[in-house]
Amino acid sequence: MAGSTTPLDRLSEAGVAVWLDDLSRERLRTGNLAELVAHHRVVGVTTNPTIFASALAKGDAYDAQLADLKRSGVNDVDSAVFAITTDDVREAADVLRATYEASGGQDGRVSIEVDPRLARDTQGTIDSARALWSTVDRPNVFIKIPATHEGLPAIAQALADGISVNVTLIFSLERYRAVLDAFLDGLERAKEAGHDLAPIASVASFFVSRVDTAIDPKLDALGTDESADLRGQAAIANARLAYAVYQEVIGSPRWAALAAAGAHPQRPLWASTGVKDKAYPDTMYVDELVVAGVVNTMPQATLDAVEDHGRITGDTVTGTQADSQEVIDRLSAVGIHLDEITEQLEVEGLEKFEKSWTELLDTVRGGLDRVTE
Repeated sequence: MAGSTTPLDRLSEAGVAVWLDDLSRERLRTGNLAELVAHHRVVGVTTNPTIFASALAKGDAYDAQLADLKRSGVNDVDSAVFAITTDDVREAADVLRATYEASGGQDGRVSIEVDPRLARDTQGTIDSARALWSTVDRPNVFIKIPATHEGLPAIAQALADGISVNVTLIFSLERYRAVLDAFLDGLERAKEAGHDLAPIASVASFFVSRVDTAIDPKLDALGTDESADLRGQAAIANARLAYAVYQEVIGSPRWAALAAAGAHPQRPLWASTGVKDKAYPDTMYVDELVVAGVVNTMPQATLDAVEDHGRITGDTVTGTQADSQEVIDRLSAVGIHLDEITEQLEVEGLEKFEKSWTELLDTVRGGLDRVTE
């Protein structure tokens, strides 16, 4: 990696795609996103209900559109939110279009999530994915679908329709295997329907830091030397084992048949990479998850920290499976079972996104009431 000028350069050279976990009308209007893309600091963007709720709650960047919507007779809050968020994602997709084309469709992607209230509604999720895909109408968009039990058939159907999908809120290895199976199923059905598989892309957003956030307090409560030694190890071990699952599937005959038909792998995407515990290095969930063929999506603060002092020294994932499994086994030995933790994290993740969506609706409702015709 000689000759690299920044840790972000070294990440790219190691085969990690850096995406920004943030989007706002202000970031688009000021040219901030375009600048990040032009300087090759980021090659993709992810959004979620919390990000949109935060963007709408700050400043007046959306007032003009709210006024236009009200003048055109749109007083339904859900319709207004749909219009606002799809406009932002469409504009961001245009900013990243050159990156998309230069990377052969792998990067230059922008994600938009289905209404999180539909997370337990398979058909509702399918309908929402189709509506978002057709409305944004850009080849480099990802439709984000939560990896709930009900979301799995929706993921497969969206892919079968030729819709590119970002599968989100994955915490457990068991659910990740199910996600990969839905991905393969969707592509197989797309192939049968006569779709060109090459443009159909997918990433699987495997959440990282929230695992440590949930487990570390339990370790602290145990108060033993063994529990203290395990702090801050679970999330990285879980993610590294997820990558091993990905390698198994990519090495399977089932995948080989799809690859021969022009399909691209569903890349693992490390999500929730901001460090919550100040006792840990603020770039930990980037430095320790470097391996070719993955995406790391970072909030702005993490992106800045990695650029400033990230310790990118090469592949930190390959060959770690045995050590990672040992961490999980040690956690189990002290009474902390990862499957129970990840199940609870999915429930909490859905609740958080539903709460953010409600806040987003309330903010837009207030904006519609505030603006004058």
